[in-house]
Amino acid sequence: MFGCLVAGRLVQTDAQQVAGDKFVFNLPDYENVNHVVVFMLGTVPFPVGMGGAVYFSFPDPVGGQVWQLLGFITNDKPSAIFKISKLKPGEGADHPFGMMAAPHIASMAQVGVSIEPLEQLVQQTPVSGASVSAVDSFLQFTQKMLDSLYNYSSSFAISQSQMTPNPSEMFIPATCILKWYENFQRRMAQNPNFWKT
Repeated sequence: MFGCLVAGRLVQTDAQQVAGDKFVFNLPDYENVNHVVVFMLGTVPFPVGMGGAVYFSFPDPVGGQVWQLLGFITNDKPSAIFKISKLKPGEGADHPFGMMAAPHIASMAQVGVSIEPLEQLVQQTPVSGASVSAVDSFLQFTQKMLDSLYNYSSSFAISQSQMTPNPSEMFIPATCILKWYENFQRRMAQNPNFWKT
């Protein structure tokens, strides 16, 4: 039903079912892992109105497991990337794994998936720092938009000698568009959120 990709090198599709609606993946060598991808295999969808809350647990040989909510997956959003490198052991909240005897090895972290109602999933707050920033996709979009605007406007470029006077049309020098394009790129590279101020 689920798969787990650890830092682009280990794919697991053999989640241990620890209850009728709860599954666990073991994460060996978790100290060297920055991101975890949890995905549906496409063989069995969630029941209607349900999704999967994704949790992470650091190994804790003394005090038991502490689970941290990372986010969720659904039939409409069948995969998600979570950053685990900035999570801190011992920080956790209420979780559906409770005192369940989820088989764990004292030196191994775990990712858990709990099947829960969608309306409950959207109201939960993931642990701070778990979600992957949308800045990368925003930067990609912005770069594509800049390229498109420049290419589109350049396709209409004509030299001054080719221009025929038309009092109803306004012309913008291509150098102005190019200068704006270069300035915008520079500012995005310095601070992707500059446009918010």
